[in-house]
Amino acid sequence: MEIVRKWIQAIMALLVNGSWSFPFTRTIYQGPLKVVCSPGLNCYSCPAATTYCPIGSLQQMMAGIRIALENGQNFFGFYVVGTMGVLGGAFGRLICGWACPFGLIQELLHKIPSKKFSIPQKLNYLKYGFLLFFVILLPLTVVDDFGYGELWFCKYVCPAGTLEAGLPMLMLQPGLSRTIGIVFFNKMTILVGFILWSILASRPFCRTTCPLGAFYAFFKKLKLVKLRLIEENCTKCEECHAVCPMGVKFNESPEDAECISCLKCMDKACKFNAISLEIAGLPVGRNAGARRRPGTKQSNAVM
Repeated sequence: MEIVRKWIQAIMALLVNGSWSFPFTRTIYQGPLKVVCSPGLNCYSCPAATTYCPIGSLQQMMAGIRIALENGQNFFGFYVVGTMGVLGGAFGRLICGWACPFGLIQELLHKIPSKKFSIPQKLNYLKYGFLLFFVILLPLTVVDDFGYGELWFCKYVCPAGTLEAGLPMLMLQPGLSRTIGIVFFNKMTILVGFILWSILASRPFCRTTCPLGAFYAFFKKLKLVKLRLIEENCTKCEECHAVCPMGVKFNESPEDAECISCLKCMDKACKFNAISLEIAGLPVGRNAGARRRPGTKQSNAVM
């Protein structure tokens, strides 16, 4: 299953970055597919990007609400929020594990041989702060003389944007180097920091900073595709703890907001059929017909 997941990650990365005309046009794709929402974090300004970034679009919506209302335009971007809600309600953070290009990049970096470190769980809450302040409040409240806000997360934080858009555009259009300033160097520092951190720890950006992951995490109890703990089969061997790239202790917290449904706990760790995959409440996959072990009581607990 891990091989299948890697192939799907690679295919999704190619689909949302499928405009290969940029070496000739030396600019950003602006075709009709640009109205499609990328499920994972993928920079709109990447020369090859065929889709828009949901976090960038959400900031754009927040940054323009005040001026829109002042001009009598009741525009709230329900298409953006609705698309994100549909994706979150269907898949939750499974998108992080299967469809996010920047998540794939972090996983590949983590394969580089080095001493590995864990990430303190308290840092997981930081991403909700980035979602609240950098994506919603600051674009909405800090405006210029014309009433427009800034895309704070994209402009000042996002390492995916620096890697996928900033650096490629500098290579395609060397004249842009004249515009480089402190903001770009600050973002380069953030990018280098996350690259090094991704080598030493698993998915640090996803766990501590990504506002899209924070948004999808709100659907942990509602998503249609989820993992289920079959409590009567669980021996509490804690093998699932060791393989989880997000630091989830699945047998202790089966509804953990950090779970990206990568299936490593089910396929690589659990030998007792204590974890199954469910779609809309129906078990699927090799553990779909899992039976409880003899001598254990039946449990009705489900995710």
